[in-house]
Amino acid sequence: MRLLSIYLLTGAIILLTVTSCKKADLLETNTDPNSVSVDLFDANNILTATQLYYTGSTDNAIDVEETEIQGAGCFIQHWASTSAYFFGDKYLFSPGGWGSFFDHAYTTQVKYAVDLYTNTIGKEQYKNLHQISRIMKALVFERITDVYGDVPYFQAGQAYHGSVYFPVYNKQQDIYTDLLKEVEQATDSLDQNADKPKGDVFYTGSNDQIAAWKRFGNTLLLRMAMRLTKVDPATAQAYVNKVQGLTMASNDDNAIVKHGTNDPLTINRIYRGIGGDGAIQLSGQISKTFIDFLKNNHDPRLPVLSYVYPTDFSPGGPTNGGSAAPADQAGLPNGYDAGTTSHGIINFPGYLGNTNLYSRPGTIIFNNTAPTLILTYAESELLLADAGARWHIGDAEAHYQNGVIAAITSLSAYGDAGTISLENAQAYYDAHPYNDAKGLEMINTQFWAATFFNEYEAWSNYRRTGYPVLMPVNYPGSQSPGAIPHRMAYSTVDKQVNLTNYNAAVSALTGGDKITSRMWWDK
Repeated sequence: MRLLSIYLLTGAIILLTVTSCKKADLLETNTDPNSVSVDLFDANNILTATQLYYTGSTDNAIDVEETEIQGAGCFIQHWASTSAYFFGDKYLFSPGGWGSFFDHAYTTQVKYAVDLYTNTIGKEQYKNLHQISRIMKALVFERITDVYGDVPYFQAGQAYHGSVYFPVYNKQQDIYTDLLKEVEQATDSLDQNADKPKGDVFYTGSNDQIAAWKRFGNTLLLRMAMRLTKVDPATAQAYVNKVQGLTMASNDDNAIVKHGTNDPLTINRIYRGIGGDGAIQLSGQISKTFIDFLKNNHDPRLPVLSYVYPTDFSPGGPTNGGSAAPADQAGLPNGYDAGTTSHGIINFPGYLGNTNLYSRPGTIIFNNTAPTLILTYAESELLLADAGARWHIGDAEAHYQNGVIAAITSLSAYGDAGTISLENAQAYYDAHPYNDAKGLEMINTQFWAATFFNEYEAWSNYRRTGYPVLMPVNYPGSQSPGAIPHRMAYSTVDKQVNLTNYNAAVSALTGGDKITSRMWWDK
């Protein structure tokens, strides 16, 4: 103790001596010239990361490969496969696949979205960036809760900022109430006279970035409100009325991420997850349900969206020698395996003899630099058409026509090879005009067609509306026999590390943590 007292006394004397130095000199001496503090760091860089991670993780895009494509994409019958990798084709048990999006979304998308939000609060130089951070945060969480139901929300992403390591799961109703409030306030608070955020991947090169974000925010608000059509139609209608005339006005307003080549952060995630893995690329085909819809309606999107690879194709090899001709396209039926039982594909009437002869996503849209369409004018117009048909808010027919034509012409985002002329799009609409007696079915079937590759959104809109009419599969071992799944089961990782909060969330689910359990808005 005496020795300790001597050290303390000596230290005090030294400290008193040092304080006679100028404070500025002391700070300069003890500051790492290579360090970057929160005050010096440009938060615009976090916006770039948040937007890129929204398209999927850099972990070989495993979350996109498993939960979105092999799961939701098969549920919604955009994709099909005889391989067990594609568990969603037959609603098979796949805890890792079900929870992959949960695991990766919280460690990347939520992390960056919350960082962006937290680091821009109350900073005048980031006035608009903070409002955009609120919109981005809502965009991220909407998809997470739409996939799983009740999830960590209010405490999520607070491990660093608030030392919250085991966040509680919040009720989906409470989450949606806050999402709507956040997006509404943020969109209304965007200021033309304030900052113009740099590093904005969605609206790089926009003629009016802040106006574009206002339209994006109001369109997102429309989408979120329309989720409530079954459970809270009064609130849905109120928001639809609010955003009339304020949503996206043309394909120029589409939010698009343009991807790079092979960098893990910039590559197209669907291609990285499915096309970048040889075995997986050969295992996945387009569903017969989707191909038949396009073929039977002489849809001009068919040769852009689908392609039959050459018979000698090997992963990583050239794709020339195949065919995009509409007559050559064939969709693989859902619900079959590669075996010889009654569920084997060899027993399907009209089987082509080889699964490689069935259509896969076209090379125009399926490559490492293909863009990702985040939220589009076509979706906006079809949602407004739904509101018109459902509640007589606005002109359902006019919005439907706008949505159909916009969906077809929006493929120009993939370059000249994806461009379909306005004349051809109009001709398609003229051949399939709006019929009020079948309005909701037509509108939401076209929404399904417009969201190929945006599988979470296609699945959410199906659960909301029941359209398009799909024939569920019934396969041995199915976790949802004869019924398209209503949700994904939670992460097995979070079950291990956050068990108390996980158990509380599961106890609120009718039927437990199953893919057959319904979430709040899926009444």
